[in-house]
Amino acid sequence: MAESDTPRAVRADEIAGRSLRYFDFVMAAFVLILVLSNVIGAGKLASVNLPGIGPWPFGAGILFFPLSYVIGDVLTEVYGYARARRVIWAGFAGLIFMVTMSTIVVALPPDASWTGQSAYESVFGQVWRIAAASVVAFWAGELINSYVLARMKIWTRGRHLWSRTIGSTVVGQGIDSLIFYPLAFYGVWDNDKLVVALFTQWVLKVSWEAILTPVTYLVVGWLKRKEGLDVYDEGTDFTPFKTSV
Repeated sequence: MAESDTPRAVRADEIAGRSLRYFDFVMAAFVLILVLSNVIGAGKLASVNLPGIGPWPFGAGILFFPLSYVIGDVLTEVYGYARARRVIWAGFAGLIFMVTMSTIVVALPPDASWTGQSAYESVFGQVWRIAAASVVAFWAGELINSYVLARMKIWTRGRHLWSRTIGSTVVGQGIDSLIFYPLAFYGVWDNDKLVVALFTQWVLKVSWEAILTPVTYLVVGWLKRKEGLDVYDEGTDFTPFKTSV
């Protein structure tokens, strides 16, 4: 189909088995950003000096992890819930492998000539409670984000993309934060600090989604033209416990 053609509105089950030109690339980008955000971004506590407030610490991963939600929105909007669900499960498996690999590699006894063990542990060492909370929160938050966006697309008849991307992120990131912070830090942090961190991260992630809305519009429009499709999840099985499309 020519790039200039208008995307054709179809039900998700109408494209079962069809070859999609860019789905694999979007899937790879999603998993890559997700894993790197948890490996590289989560390892550094950064800080900015806010006028009138002073130093404000934040996990560096917040700069990049929300991109996985943006790509998740693109996947659901362009390819439908079932394919987005498949990608989310791939990301879930990637996170499990990342945590397992980092745990094993850090635990291996270092050679006597190698002096980097303590630095390696500080960067790649995983606290299992935090790692498990992160994996579970991601899985639940992303699936709910995709579900809400797919449902809203039907309700809005495909209009007002911004309302779907931001609205689904408000819910999905809210669930993500509500799961992650209590599982990871309840009983470790004071409850007041836990609530402040939870709310702050939620607001920052949703704000990122809103700021990147013009980019989302461009990517979604380009992919729909390239694929010649505009998928609606009418009749879709929304169970989260499947990987088939």
